[in-house]
Amino acid sequence: MIGAVVLAAGLSQRMGRPKMILPWGSSTVIGQVVDVLIQSGSMPVVVVTGGWQAEVEQALQGKLVQMVFNPDYANGEMLCSLQEGLRSLPAACEAALLALGDQPQIDPTTVRALLGAYRQKPAPVVMPSYQMRRGHPWLLRRDTWPEIWSLKPPQTLRDFLTKYKDAIQYVVVDTPLILEDMDTPEDYERLRQSLV
Repeated sequence: MIGAVVLAAGLSQRMGRPKMILPWGSSTVIGQVVDVLIQSGSMPVVVVTGGWQAEVEQALQGKLVQMVFNPDYANGEMLCSLQEGLRSLPAACEAALLALGDQPQIDPTTVRALLGAYRQKPAPVVMPSYQMRRGHPWLLRRDTWPEIWSLKPPQTLRDFLTKYKDAIQYVVVDTPLILEDMDTPEDYERLRQSLV
């Protein structure tokens, strides 16, 4: 079983409104991310909320997800959200995808490639790579989770990746979308016009 943790706890300060619930096709930004993960074979899916908790939960009503609230969301760090999400996955999960709730451009082909690469060779960390640059989502084998749980600020996930740099299995993809952020209204409009 390979689960997924979707980080959706941010305050959307640069967007000026809750970006997770912005329209995306017939769904929302966060809804699109969750749908792609489920369709690609990731179960269960845990969504970590924080800022705009009620709005995100409303947007995901009726979807097969588990909601987890990160009480420390205001510090703006991904680390504590990931820690909360991993703790919420069942013991049967042997690995977890780390996905960003504000990446509605997430590609099912990329997700399936990561899952397939892990099943073929269960490396501690599996990441997509485009032109030698790594992006999201990542896959984390269960025995790496205690290392993540032990991190404390000012440590970040960058420290974790530095430690595991020689153990990362890269899956080369042909889309730069794994590198794209959606932080501002301009980012949103650009991505939406190119993809929806």
